Amino acid sequence: MDPNALADLLTEELRAVGDPDRAAQEKAYLKSELEFFGESVWEIRRVAKAFVSGAKPLTHDDLVALVEALWAEPVFERRMASVVLLELHPKLLTPADMPLIERLVRESLTWALVDALATDVIGGILTSSPLEVTAVLDRWSTDPDFWICRASLLAELQPLRKGGDLGPFLRRADAMLDEKEFFIRKAIGWVLREVGKRRPEEVVAWVAPRTHRASGVTMREAVKYLPSVDAERLMAAYREHRAA
Repeated sequence: MDPNALADLLTEELRAVGDPDRAAQEKAYLKSELEFFGESVWEIRRVAKAFVSGAKPLTHDDLVALVEALWAEPVFERRMASVVLLELHPKLLTPADMPLIERLVRESLTWALVDALATDVIGGILTSSPLEVTAVLDRWSTDPDFWICRASLLAELQPLRKGGDLGPFLRRADAMLDEKEFFIRKAIGWVLREVGKRRPEEVVAWVAPRTHRASGVTMREAVKYLPSVDAERLMAAYREHRAA
C-alpha cells in the first residue's frame, strides 16, 4: 500500500481515540497552530506501536515515505506518530537521515515535537554514530533557529545516560549560557540535571565557575540532584552574582 494510504489508515485510528475537549486544551497549552485530535502522547505511542506490529516490517525507504506522508498534514497526532515511527526503527536510521530530521525539527515549532525528535530519534543516531552526528549538532548549536539549538543540546541526553562523553554538550552549553531564550536555558539545565544524577562531581565542576552567568531556570534544574552542600553553595553564588 502506498504511504499516503497507510498514513490515512493510521490517522483514522488516531482520530478514533481522540477527545475534542482534550484537543482544545492541548492546542491552547502548546500554543500551536496545528490541528489536534485530543489524545495523550502515551496513546499516540500505543496506536503507532500496534500499527507497526500489525504490518509487515518497514524498509528504510518505506519508513521515510510514511513519516513524510504523516508529517505533510498539520495535525499534531500525525506528526507525533511519525516521530514515534522513527523512534521504533533505530536500526534503520543513520547520519544520512539527519537532513530529513533537521527539516522536521525546523517545522515542529513546539517543544513537544522537538524534544521527542531530539531525545528519542537524534539521540539514538548520535549514540550509534557519534563522530558524524556531533559535527552536525555543533553546526546546529549556532543556528538562528532556537529550536535547532535546543535540539543540539537535548540530543545528548541518550548517550549521556549511557555514560557518554560530556564534552560536546558542555562546549555547546557554554556558548549558549548567556542566551535569553527560555527553551535554551531550560534545555541546558535539564541535561545538567540528568547528568547530575550519576556524575554530580562533573556538573559541580562545570557549573561552579559559571554561576554568575547562568540563568535561574538553568541553575534550579542543574542543582536538583546534586548533594545538598554543593547545591546550596552553587545557588548562594548564583544569588550573589558571583562565581562559586
